[in-house]
Amino acid sequence: MEEGEKRIKQEDCSEDTLGPGILTLTNKRLAFDKTNARIMDFSKHFGETVLDISLENVTKTWKEGLLMKKVCFTSKTDEGEKTYKFGVFNTKHWLKDIEKQMLNCKN
Repeated sequence: MEEGEKRIKQEDCSEDTLGPGILTLTNKRLAFDKTNARIMDFSKHFGETVLDISLENVTKTWKEGLLMKKVCFTSKTDEGEKTYKFGVFNTKHWLKDIEKQMLNCKN
């Protein structure tokens, strides 16, 4: 993490296209780290960071789903706009926290 950056929220979850990993929200960015788990000894290891998006690049946030609830956001990338959908436990709080940090980042 950079200087002045604080972790707001972190959760083990899965993204529709990226697979399982850990979603982290800081006061400056959203990051997603892939994980590798082994059932035999119940271990979980961090892999590479596959998503590292500044909150300034997030253009839209929402939640969706009835049974499989997801928090979603669209962001600007080098290839254009991309949408990510994460299966987290409390989508309402994740959405509220992301939007709050986006406002704080703009001010």
